[in-house]
Amino acid sequence: MWDEETILNYLKVNLKESRFKHSLGVRDVAEKLAIKYDKSLVQKAKIAGIVHDCAKNLSNDKLIQMVRQEGYIVDEVSQKQPQLLHGLAGAIIAEKVMNIKDRDILNSIKFHTTGKRNMTTLEKIIYIGDYIEPSRNFNGVENLREAAFEDLDKALIMAFDNTINYVISKGELLHGDTIAARNYAIINGKLKVEE
Repeated sequence: MWDEETILNYLKVNLKESRFKHSLGVRDVAEKLAIKYDKSLVQKAKIAGIVHDCAKNLSNDKLIQMVRQEGYIVDEVSQKQPQLLHGLAGAIIAEKVMNIKDRDILNSIKFHTTGKRNMTTLEKIIYIGDYIEPSRNFNGVENLREAAFEDLDKALIMAFDNTINYVISKGELLHGDTIAARNYAIINGKLKVEE
């Protein structure tokens, strides 16, 4: 596996400056969340946080081509909105280029955009870290930042709700993994849907 300096050099070349700064922010927030929820995940959280958007600046065609070359089937929603594939493409780059073999890190990169059913603690940390890092600025982000350090699962559901509402407001397609992730979190958690 590449060391952090080599990863940073790769990202400086392959990401826009704003996306590179975002990645540093996600690394730092992911580290803090790992310290709070599972100290054994700190190093993994830092690596996944810094790498999570390594494919973000690839073109839609390149994203589709890359995931198909690796044997993945591109679902209908991702065909219409190929940027949803940047997590999967990022996991491919992390494994094939950066030689990251840790499945937990790779899956947290793969699912940081859509979420999935039965997320691991690291997957939740990267999903939320991406959502609340310091450069993020949207209605409710401060509430989400507070919730993230109080109850990771509650913050996850808040983030899913926010994403779903945003996607609907733009008239775009909802990815089934996000809906499944939200439903799983509610059904299997201590939280209930507010009435």
